[in-house]
Amino acid sequence: MSLQRYFDVSEASDIPVLQNQLVAFANLLEFPLVTAAVVVDVPGAKDGPILKVIGNTPEAFKSMQLDPVISRRDPVIKRLKALSVPFIYDQALYVSEGAGQLWEHQASYGFRTGIAVALHLPGHKHFLLGVDRDQPLPADESKLIRMMADLQLLAVHAQSAAMRLILSTEPPENLPRFTPRENEVLRWCMEGKSTWQTAKILNVSESAVNWHIRNACAKMGVASKHQAVLKAISLNLLS
Repeated sequence: MSLQRYFDVSEASDIPVLQNQLVAFANLLEFPLVTAAVVVDVPGAKDGPILKVIGNTPEAFKSMQLDPVISRRDPVIKRLKALSVPFIYDQALYVSEGAGQLWEHQASYGFRTGIAVALHLPGHKHFLLGVDRDQPLPADESKLIRMMADLQLLAVHAQSAAMRLILSTEPPENLPRFTPRENEVLRWCMEGKSTWQTAKILNVSESAVNWHIRNACAKMGVASKHQAVLKAISLNLLS
């Protein structure tokens, strides 16, 4: 695989270009399906994580792919949350974890076997990348290792583009500006700290913390501190 192909991915000018680059790269690796996702979560947030998915998933399968109930059962998703190295999945993995029927349904859309990898980044950000196909993976171990190495390097370049394109869609001049204290308060909220805990850490009163939170929420146009944090992360205001 030429180095330029990796740079073409990381330098993608917009999301459609990035998606096309990923599909082309996956095809070169002999996988017809590719899925990439940016996930941003905040401890204690009732609104759930930010989730942005790109790729060429069949339309009929997308609702299942995004179903949180199914995601909790999916052994591939479980491994992506815990691992930072590429791993292989197939029917045996699903059967071993009591999700054989889930695999059978996914297999009907071409998701029979594949390779997946997750990159866990600062600020509770995650980048997930997987390539899938309906044919068995190569028996030649050296070829399989090469595929996994290519996917790992692709993930590094793809996450650079995805974070830039997906998490920062507002023009710089339209972005709100936090005061240093508002930024501190939101950062501690991002870490799951309560108002009381944040007040103790910053050596200020709880009312002062709440005042900064209200100001930050007003700037972000949201109703809660967790919504403020999620939106700030999505705009790359909290790194």
